[in-house]
Amino acid sequence: MSRLQGVAGRDPRAGFRAERADGSTSVPQGLLKAARKSGQLNLSGRNLSEVPQCVWRINVDVPEEANQNLSFSAAERWWEQTDLTKLIISNNKLQALSDDLRLLPALTVLDIHDNQLTSLPSAIRELENLQKFNVSHNKLKMLPEEITNLKNLKGLYLQHNELMCLPEGFEQLSSLEDLDLSNNRLAAVPGSFSSLPNLKRLSLSSNQLKSLPAEMSRMKKLKHLDCNSNLLETIPPELAGMESLELLYLRRNKLRFLPEFPSCRLLKELHVGENQIEMLGAEHLKHLNSILVLDLRDNKLKSVPDEITLLQSLERLDLSNNDISSLPCSLGNLHLKFLALEGNPLRTIRREIINKGTQEVLKYLRSKIKEDGPGRSDCVPETTAMTLPSESRVNSHAIATLKLLDYSDKQTPLIPDEVFDAVKTNIVTSVNFSKNQLQEVPKRIVELKDMVSDVNLSFNKLSCVSLELCMLQKLTFLDLRFKVLPEVLYDIPTLETVLISNNQVGSVNPQKMKMMDRLTTLDLQNNDLLQVPPELGNCVSLRTLLLDGNPFRIPRAAILMRGTAAVLEYLRDRIPS
Repeated sequence: MSRLQGVAGRDPRAGFRAERADGSTSVPQGLLKAARKSGQLNLSGRNLSEVPQCVWRINVDVPEEANQNLSFSAAERWWEQTDLTKLIISNNKLQALSDDLRLLPALTVLDIHDNQLTSLPSAIRELENLQKFNVSHNKLKMLPEEITNLKNLKGLYLQHNELMCLPEGFEQLSSLEDLDLSNNRLAAVPGSFSSLPNLKRLSLSSNQLKSLPAEMSRMKKLKHLDCNSNLLETIPPELAGMESLELLYLRRNKLRFLPEFPSCRLLKELHVGENQIEMLGAEHLKHLNSILVLDLRDNKLKSVPDEITLLQSLERLDLSNNDISSLPCSLGNLHLKFLALEGNPLRTIRREIINKGTQEVLKYLRSKIKEDGPGRSDCVPETTAMTLPSESRVNSHAIATLKLLDYSDKQTPLIPDEVFDAVKTNIVTSVNFSKNQLQEVPKRIVELKDMVSDVNLSFNKLSCVSLELCMLQKLTFLDLRFKVLPEVLYDIPTLETVLISNNQVGSVNPQKMKMMDRLTTLDLQNNDLLQVPPELGNCVSLRTLLLDGNPFRIPRAAILMRGTAAVLEYLRDRIPS
């Protein structure tokens, strides 16, 4: 039913304002008619400088078509049609909102992001049914106290404004689950935040915070905390008691010490890159039972403790750009899918091994455990000569010791038979044919179908992928360079990692990708994606989705910075219902 009865006592002229003569604020009658039926109105990207009065009064005034048609079918009984519950007026030029928004008390979703608003009207308090309010990418310097009256609000998105403080009573938003305050000018977070009992996600990134209140530890449902790009020098020890925390982002701060997390047993991702952390000790690691991603890049670490092996669930470890000179060989026993070591003065692992990627580094470390015995923890620099690919046509030593068939950087259009013949009876788990001139996948790779798990064919001239790859029964890691994502990739059910960055890929098939239920890492950085299909959000097996460096406009960079889980959730929310 409409709100006619509820507002009958008001002056019918309330909020009336004539439209401009040029009609620039008018809304097509067909759009309003559809909105009265669906309860939803989308006016985004219409160059509006103000909200037309017919929008505020959509549930108050008699529609124009009623004055022209005195007989109504059952479907056209406008007086029985639904109230407006969802209003989208984003991507316009609005500088202010009228108090007349009180005429839409049934709104549950109000989206006004990407406008030029400098303030919000006090009448916002009357939208008591509002559940999602997006006012991001505006010019708000403060919020009205009346916003604290929105007791049913679950999602509040205030990122990319100019807020310097929050109103008193903010903790009264007791239903709030998702709060984004990133990219503002906040210098402090009120301790009263701890009284937001249902908050699950809080983003405070890109502000001017020098500390966090210890009271935040009382947020018992908080799963995602983003404090990237602030001025934090320490983390209150009380935060270590946040038992529900799953994702913690502390990149680009001034931390000198890594906090301990004795109670954060559900923590899956810890991002502390670009700080000033000098030491990583056993006490920092022993409680991180569930950790999948550990980002320590761009710090001042000098070593990695043997206790790193306690992180048995760890999949991604970024140690790049530190001062690490040696690694514990026991690191090879972790089941890492990604290990970044660039920018360290490592003396114990040759550059050529590091360049071959994560799996080769791990295999090398495991081989050193066997050679050096259990008594030695760090790998020592090698003194024995090894036959290198540049010195021999086939690196037999790599086949025997590293289980690696390496014929890379030869600029050859074909892999000679003697390369495959050299395998003989050896077990080979990795193949590296990168940096050649191959136009197709070597057919003899099928001979390795029962044992090979890693294949590197990057930096070749492949325009398609043959079905031979589908026959590699244990293939889990595949590195390629393409203009078009080959259809055959979707038919390899065992694939866990696909790295196709720095190509010219213009699209992906999300429906087929969803069938790849073991895929955990998808790197699509620096390609030609003009859009990201919302259905990609249904690929719930993904733990790492990298999309930076593409020409698409949505999702925005701020969304990408929140990490894979947030991007997938954002995409799912955009799937047409």
